[in-house]
Amino acid sequence: MNKNWTSLGLMSGTSGDGVDASIIKTNGLDEYKVLTDKYFEYDSNIYRDIHSLKEKIHKISHLKEFDNELNDLERKITIFHAKIIKELKIDEETIVGFHGQTIYHNFKEKISRQLGNGKLLGQLTKKKIVYDFRSNDILNGGQGAPLTPVFHHLIALQNKIDLPVCFLNIGGISNITIVKEKNNLNDLFSKDLGPGNCLIDAWVRNNSNKKFDEDGNLALIGTKNEIIFEQAQELYANRAGKKKLSFDTNDFDISFARGLSLEDGVTTLTDFTAGIIGQELSSTIIKLNQKIKEVLICGGVRKNKVLLKKIKENFLNTINLKLIDDYKVNGDFVESQAFAYLAVRSLMSLPISFPSTTGCKHPSLGGKYFKC
Repeated sequence: MNKNWTSLGLMSGTSGDGVDASIIKTNGLDEYKVLTDKYFEYDSNIYRDIHSLKEKIHKISHLKEFDNELNDLERKITIFHAKIIKELKIDEETIVGFHGQTIYHNFKEKISRQLGNGKLLGQLTKKKIVYDFRSNDILNGGQGAPLTPVFHHLIALQNKIDLPVCFLNIGGISNITIVKEKNNLNDLFSKDLGPGNCLIDAWVRNNSNKKFDEDGNLALIGTKNEIIFEQAQELYANRAGKKKLSFDTNDFDISFARGLSLEDGVTTLTDFTAGIIGQELSSTIIKLNQKIKEVLICGGVRKNKVLLKKIKENFLNTINLKLIDDYKVNGDFVESQAFAYLAVRSLMSLPISFPSTTGCKHPSLGGKYFKC
């Protein structure tokens, strides 16, 4: 009989607004049960510092240039996570899967830098910490992302979802997982599609006192600028790095929308983002020649009804787009649940990434382990 572990997953995504926390029970293989899902919003100073540094760091040399600021912010983020662990009152046997806050990701330079000190977190909380999930994959020739496909596979199995099925996660970056077979993790497929909410959020932050376009309300008010939209599409179509499996938010920028009003910028960027997601999703499914019946949408951006409507307009009309919540899976916490699961697999010395998901040379083990 396989051992059941209790694991807490802590995930802060590219939006950098807070931490999703999920406690699950799992055997690390084919079973899991969600015990707790809770969101913890960063205080205004951490939120400001994350986005201020992300705007400064565009190449690997910047990590050294802003080393003092990064170390200071890393400590603040780690202490914030320690407070979450204390509030959740987990017992000493619970494993903690600590992702941290991605500040720079470039697989070609063999680096994925997350702010969050796993050893310090262990010392502060006296808990067992699994951290630094991406480095080993990159060292094994992978792109370090996406890492959630193995958990998407588990979701499909446990909820008896008809295969093949496609998971579409829309966070700061949009990515997909295609689960083809019930018992073959090596046949999973995943890739990043392009921007998710990163362009829209950046525009809203830079042009208002808001953090994001809640429910797509700003996009409803604005008017798409056709000239700028078409120029942006042409630039994107001719970009370098088309064959990437993983992206960083630094791969995209909003400079092409400069001069537009807040609302017109949001509308133009929403149409631009939706076009990329819908078209990339369609072409990927067609190339793979998979008879997919459903695309299950997860991530906070699934609440932006305007963006979803635009994605559907750019997507195949023969496949049903639906929210993962329809299967009683909370779409806000899939990634935090995933890192709870990946932490357990890491302790069991089971792979968390595969050649068909990240491009690594062989199935790769995951995070580092620290026990105080």
